[in-house]
Amino acid sequence: MKKLITLLHGFCMALADSVPGVSGGTIAFLMGFYDNFIGSLNALISGSKQERIQAVKYLIKLGIGWAIGFCSSVLVLANVFESQIYRVSSLFIGFIIFAIPVVIYEEKKVLKDRWKMSFFVLIGMAFVVAITYANTFVGGGKDLSNPGIGMYIYAFFVGAVAICAMVLPGISGSTLLLIFGLYIPIINGIHDLLHLNLHMLPILIVFGLGVITGIISIIKLIQNALTKHRGATVYLIIGMMLGSLYSVFMGPTTLENPQPAMGLHTFSIVFFLIGGVVILGMQGLKMLSDKNSTPVNEPKAEVQAK
Repeated sequence: MKKLITLLHGFCMALADSVPGVSGGTIAFLMGFYDNFIGSLNALISGSKQERIQAVKYLIKLGIGWAIGFCSSVLVLANVFESQIYRVSSLFIGFIIFAIPVVIYEEKKVLKDRWKMSFFVLIGMAFVVAITYANTFVGGGKDLSNPGIGMYIYAFFVGAVAICAMVLPGISGSTLLLIFGLYIPIINGIHDLLHLNLHMLPILIVFGLGVITGIISIIKLIQNALTKHRGATVYLIIGMMLGSLYSVFMGPTTLENPQPAMGLHTFSIVFFLIGGVVILGMQGLKMLSDKNSTPVNEPKAEVQAK
């Protein structure tokens, strides 16, 4: 049963990681296994032999669920994302709007005790909005069909940055890919790879190397931030989530064939509410799991609400 739950956790993380809006880290946070996830990654990099063995067992189970969820999502997204951009963006906004109060509820004690650090919300918002605004001068989606050395470097850099967002419970890594104009090209490249079309394989490998570099570089920093500066970190995360709303509204302008930014006339209240139901449903499952759970022998991060 525990294995199936871990597989489900990975599956849900992948669904979030594959779409702009809510990060896989946010889903891990909402479903109550974020500290296990971060602790396992940290143990894999710098833990003892026994800790690494436990981390590998846990991450393999999580990774299998993630791979199933990601491949399933990509096979659908590559076909509908651009043609249904405004409905999908409305769904993402529902994810974000409803996830923010859930994060605040889960961290209410640390936020109340550290309310003087609330200015980190503004820092997080400014950071995401600045990246989004800067990208409007670069143009829409990038062409990866015939990349030069500059595009390989760019893909490596974006991969390293995006994975940092994916493991943080805040801005989505896919939102960053959208901001940097690589979301559609990477999704299409993975979609083609799943159909054994290898023309995008070289740049996907470079992107993957950036992902590996990013996660090795950031994981210790994330754990230290959550352990020693949890209040400031959570406020920063909330600010990044708020700032990502602007990114999603501007998302249509970053497509390969840029479209107008989303406005009230293109906003879908139905898909917005669907996003909210998904987030609230996950929170309900977490609360039910917490009520019925017993201690499990999984790697845990030493994270305290200070």
